[in-house]
Amino acid sequence: GAVTAAYVGIGMAATIAVSFLLVIPIEPVYWLLALPAGLLIGYYANSRSDRRAGPWGRILANALFAGIVTAVTLALLLLGTKAIFFFADNGYPDFNRVDEAGQPVLPTCQGGADCVYQRYVAAGNGSALASAGVTDAATFTTFYWAQQASTAVTLIILTEAGALIGGLAY
Repeated sequence: GAVTAAYVGIGMAATIAVSFLLVIPIEPVYWLLALPAGLLIGYYANSRSDRRAGPWGRILANALFAGIVTAVTLALLLLGTKAIFFFADNGYPDFNRVDEAGQPVLPTCQGGADCVYQRYVAAGNGSALASAGVTDAATFTTFYWAQQASTAVTLIILTEAGALIGGLAY
C-alpha cells in the first residue's frame, strides 16, 4: 500500500507543480501545499495498506516512505522548473530586442544566467544582491542555486513532517 501511495504522491506532486509553478506561477502556494500534501500522503499510505491497529513502526514507515517519495518529487520538480527558466532565459521582452530596421535596442544580456541576473538588477534588487556579494552573472548563479537548494530542502522537510503527522493521525 505504501508503494501505491508513493506513486499517488508523485502524481500529486506533479499536479501541484504544474498548477502552481507553470499554469498559475505562485511559488509561495507551492511551499504552503507541501505540509498538507505530506499529511494526506502519510495518512493515505496507511489507509491503502489497511493498517488499522499497527504495528506503530510499520505505520510510521509507510507514512515516511510515501512522504519522502512525494517530497523529493516536489523538490525535483521545483528545481527542474527553475532550471528551465534560468538556463533558457533569452532576455525577451526586456532585453535583446531589435527595432524595425533590425538594429539592437539596449539593454542587452547574454542568454541564461546573465539575463536572469540583469532582470533582478532591473527590478531594483541590485543593491540587495551587491550587499550579498553578488556582482555579476557568475556570483549570481552560485547565489541563485544556493537559494533554490535551500527551498528544495525546506520542501522536503515540510512534506516529510506532514507525512509523519499524517501517519500519526492514522
